[in-house]
Amino acid sequence: MTAQVTDRSSTQPVGPPPPFDPELAPVVEMLTGLRPPDAYRSDNIVEMRKPVPGVETPTDEILSRGGAYSVQERAVPGPDGDPDISLLICLPKHAATPTPAIYHVHGGGMIVGDNRFGLVEMLNLAEPMGMAVVSVEYRLAPETPHPGPVEDCYAGLVWVSDHAHELNIDPERIVIGGASAGGGLAAAVTLMARDRNGPAILAQLLLSPMLDDRNDSPSAQQMRGLGIWDSSSNETGWNALLGDGVRGGPDVSSYAAPSRAANLSGLPSTFVDVGSAETFRDEDVAYASRMWQAGGNVELHVWPGGFHGFEVVVPHAVLSQDAIAARVAWLRRQLGRTPPVRR
Repeated sequence: MTAQVTDRSSTQPVGPPPPFDPELAPVVEMLTGLRPPDAYRSDNIVEMRKPVPGVETPTDEILSRGGAYSVQERAVPGPDGDPDISLLICLPKHAATPTPAIYHVHGGGMIVGDNRFGLVEMLNLAEPMGMAVVSVEYRLAPETPHPGPVEDCYAGLVWVSDHAHELNIDPERIVIGGASAGGGLAAAVTLMARDRNGPAILAQLLLSPMLDDRNDSPSAQQMRGLGIWDSSSNETGWNALLGDGVRGGPDVSSYAAPSRAANLSGLPSTFVDVGSAETFRDEDVAYASRMWQAGGNVELHVWPGGFHGFEVVVPHAVLSQDAIAARVAWLRRQLGRTPPVRR
């Protein structure tokens, strides 16, 4: 396992929160009226897993994109000694040659969500480039604490890589990606793949990733009580994953909280984006900066006035369109380059 960072200190004063983008601000107000940013507590996680009224779970028909994709759910071996895991596999129907793929890890604060959550947005990126998308169903905390969720995600990636020929996927062009908790798990799986000499990962797409259990950055302090996921809900998610009394302590694995990794060298090309007006801003900026310091190839965007998940909630806002366009441009560049030689 990688060495990990346990201590840090900052004396920088924390000012008022950055303003929300004017086009997004009314939406934030509406959303927080329905569900406050500190809504997630240890005693209501099961309740929070119930479907949100008005938010439809995408069906296979929707995911097929008008017949462009075949959609199948497949049980594959989980980590040694653990149950099988489910992969939702969306494959371009008319691909003549092996396709690149996005291995998708869903968000949900480590405590909610399934492999259909966030999948439409990944298909929106993948379809114009002829990419497959495979979305992993990992066990949720607190019923399954660390390392169960990340080991599920890693096992799914290993299976996809080992069965790439069967799926008509190019094993050298797998991009791992996810948003929020999914971004954190994607980063952790990438560390695992490096350390275990595991499957090739062409690049990682980390969208507002949940990376740091310490939950004490200036942005976490600034945005407390604001947005749609604040430091209180964030604490609930981390405590569920790590167990009582572990979060913020010296024994947190970098495979649980990637910000704890002391060594960020040898990682694939990485895209990180985050809103300026959200809890995860500073931990995400710090992670990208530390990857640069380790010699990594990283593209970082901090979207001014963006709240957590703004581009999903308000996809037609100007800021959202800019964010989506940046992801598309980065992904096209990754697919256009020669995969690195495995050591």
